[in-house]
This record gives sequence, C-alpha cells and structure tokens, in this order.
Amino acid sequence: MDSVRKFSQDRDWDQFHSPKNLAMAMSVEVAEVVELFQWLTQEESKRLSKSKKQMLEEELADVYIYLLKLAAHYNINLINAARKKLTKNALKYPAPKARGNAKKYTEL
Repeated sequence: MDSVRKFSQDRDWDQFHSPKNLAMAMSVEVAEVVELFQWLTQEESKRLSKSKKQMLEEELADVYIYLLKLAAHYNINLINAARKKLTKNALKYPAPKARGNAKKYTEL
C-alpha cells in the first residue's frame, strides 16, 4: 500500500481521489475486465490467450489499486473484512444445502 500511496502523492493526485471518484474509477476498471470476456464462450473464457491474460492482469491490477485506496480511506482491513464476509456467507450458504447449485441463499 505504501507504493500506491507514494505513487499518488508524487503526482499530487490525492486531491482527485475522493471515495466517490475512487468507486467510480474502480467501476470503470471492472468494466474493462468484463470487456475482455465479452462475447467469449464459457470454454474460451477459461483459456485466455497469452496477450488476453496479460491484459487481464493489468486490468485486475487497476481494480486492486483503486480498491486498496478506497479501503485505506476508511481504514478498512480488506483481509479481515473478507474473513468476516466468508464467515457470514458460510451461515447464509451452508455447504450441504449450497453444494453444486447457484441458487441465492433465500432459495436454498
């Protein structure tokens, strides 16, 4: 996170990185990830070419950077947040009921 913070500070970009702008920028980057998979079949999406995989890596990095900056703004530890969310989801989606189907927890 220090290198992300320094990158923005060195360019005086923090003035533009409000939570709203970070969320919007992250959304744009997520759309670029989606675009890489647009029109691919399920099988094609599992076997990206080397160049597409490189593009995916770069777009995911952009999403990750904005995610880190947004979480840092609110002092959110993403690892802890993910652990708490997985615990919550385990209750909503008990493995014996959820295994092998894509139904929402309200339909299990």
